[in-house]
Amino acid sequence: MAEIKFHKEHTWVRPEGDIGTVGLSHYAQEQMGQIIYVDLPEEGREITAGEEFGALESSKVASDLIAPVSGEVLESNPALENQPALINDSPYDQGWITKVRLSSPEELDGLMDEATYLKLVSG
Repeated sequence: MAEIKFHKEHTWVRPEGDIGTVGLSHYAQEQMGQIIYVDLPEEGREITAGEEFGALESSKVASDLIAPVSGEVLESNPALENQPALINDSPYDQGWITKVRLSSPEELDGLMDEATYLKLVSG
């Protein structure tokens, strides 16, 4: 399985060929608390790295989701509509948010590996 890469705004991408699965980091979901609503991007939408592509609400806060990569949304996780807490329970597996066709795979080079990301969030 491909290595997960992290964006400084706490989203991640797991590239597999020209498709990237995108989600929210374990650290971010822990900070937010129980997620109660997810605003998912629509299929066919173009998202841009570093820009908002959706939103989350928890019992504590509402937060924009920032795209780690650019591309076309192929699908969003339908399970999150009824079970947004999957992001809390399984942020890297069942709690994925969207899948995109990568339009600029070189953007992956600007993202962090897990060790670098963990240093960032541990201060």
